[in-house]
Amino acid sequence: MEFTALQIATLLSGKVEGDPDVKVFNIAKIEEGAPGMLSFLSNPKYTPYIYTTRSSIVLVNDSFHPTEPVSATLIRVSDAYAAFAQLLSIYQQYVGNKVGISSLSFISNDARYGNDVYIGEFAYVGQRVKIGDRVKIYPQVYVGDDVVIGDDTVLYPGVKLYAKTEIGKNCIIHAGAVIGADGFGFALQQDHTYKKIPQIGNVSIADNVEIGANTTIDCATMGSTRIGQGVKLDNLIQVAHNVEIGENTAMAAQSGVSGSTKIGRNCVIAGQVGIAGHIEIAECTSIAAQSGVLGSIKEKGKKYMGSPAYYYYDFMRDVVRMRNLESLEKRVAELENLLKEK
Repeated sequence: MEFTALQIATLLSGKVEGDPDVKVFNIAKIEEGAPGMLSFLSNPKYTPYIYTTRSSIVLVNDSFHPTEPVSATLIRVSDAYAAFAQLLSIYQQYVGNKVGISSLSFISNDARYGNDVYIGEFAYVGQRVKIGDRVKIYPQVYVGDDVVIGDDTVLYPGVKLYAKTEIGKNCIIHAGAVIGADGFGFALQQDHTYKKIPQIGNVSIADNVEIGANTTIDCATMGSTRIGQGVKLDNLIQVAHNVEIGENTAMAAQSGVSGSTKIGRNCVIAGQVGIAGHIEIAECTSIAAQSGVLGSIKEKGKKYMGSPAYYYYDFMRDVVRMRNLESLEKRVAELENLLKEK
């Protein structure tokens, strides 16, 4: 499908500089542009490419002032990056607008679903499931009994939703994610064996949450494991039973949260962070990659790093000190030798 520069500018409330009738049918990085492609420029680092790009249209900030001739048609907007993201979202909705129920899917007789849903091949929908409008359930998704799925949510291939899971509106759950598996609950016996503790709770996910591929969120022992509104979880994350993650918190890949820990709102947790159980993380906390959080963080708005994690700036000062240890050791040895000579 093709769009003219004028159509795109109208959609983005932008201003065209150049040929308003030039058409594009795909997108490309500005440094890899080709005729018929649309690119964007927001990072000044890539400014040289706007003078050499072969893309037909480039989104730029209103503040951009070229110092050389530009062959591409420009569309000026207040924020080129945000405008480009808006276009990608519209494009994704267009190409992913699947509707219909595959005859190769299984839907229980007492399951209920709304308007304009898509349920793909070999998907399974259990008893008493409630599915909202415009939900997309891709092939080989498992939806257990008593699951609730809100409007406009997308479940990509191979997602597994255990019984009683609750998913809000406008959520995206990527391939292979497992939501609601048993929490890691075992009681050590006198003979050193383990007895399984039944996990009878569920997982409750609020609106506008995105969960990455192969991420796992365990159900609560009792009550709910809760993922707040707007939370973004990357691929390959483990969230244990009874964890609570506050709204708009983002967590990068390969991080893990142990049981019953509560993470506040607006936190940023980088990759490969390990968080111990039964602790609390204050809102607006940032935790650097590969950190280990062993105790509660009570002061909000601070940044932490290291294992065990402590204040980021203290950690960086300690790193500088460690790098100077060798030269410090030599100086101490020299001083000792001087003292011995005296």
